[in-house]
Amino acid sequence: MPAMWWTVGVVAAVVLLAIYLGWTAHRVERVHVRAQSAERALDAHLMRRAAAAAVVAEQAEIIELYAAARLALDADPDERESAENDLTRQLQAVPLAGPDPATRTLVASSRRVVLARQVHTDLVRDALTSRRRPLVRALRMARQYPRPQYFDIEEPSMPPAIPAPAPGAAPAERAAPLESV
Repeated sequence: MPAMWWTVGVVAAVVLLAIYLGWTAHRVERVHVRAQSAERALDAHLMRRAAAAAVVAEQAEIIELYAAARLALDADPDERESAENDLTRQLQAVPLAGPDPATRTLVASSRRVVLARQVHTDLVRDALTSRRRPLVRALRMARQYPRPQYFDIEEPSMPPAIPAPAPGAAPAERAAPLESV
């Protein structure tokens, strides 16, 4: 009778260990997939920002901004951080205010880049933390996933949102600031 309890105890311990290992492996997989998705989302937002910057630069005839935007759009993956940093510096030197749709698009895409970069950084940190866990390293649970990398760009200042003009409003009314009562 006592041997039966030992057998039941060992089987229960093995089952619990298998459940824990399966849960850990699934967690490692999930956090790496999320980090890869965040990287793709950040890349898409950076491309939209560069395209919007090129449009604004072309309309305002700002040669330096247009060149930085084209370099960011055409950069190779290993040159991407440098090109995005140059574009960020050029954008910070240009006042982004105006009622035109291209400027509003650029401001909105710049705000999305800031948020996408924060999400990407958080998920990369989580993936790297999960890779450093002793059990994950010992069992090499993360070997099939590429090591996530931070995307180190200068933190662009969050431009204020430009409100859309009211439909049907005259152009003079759109540009007039609100007065306090």
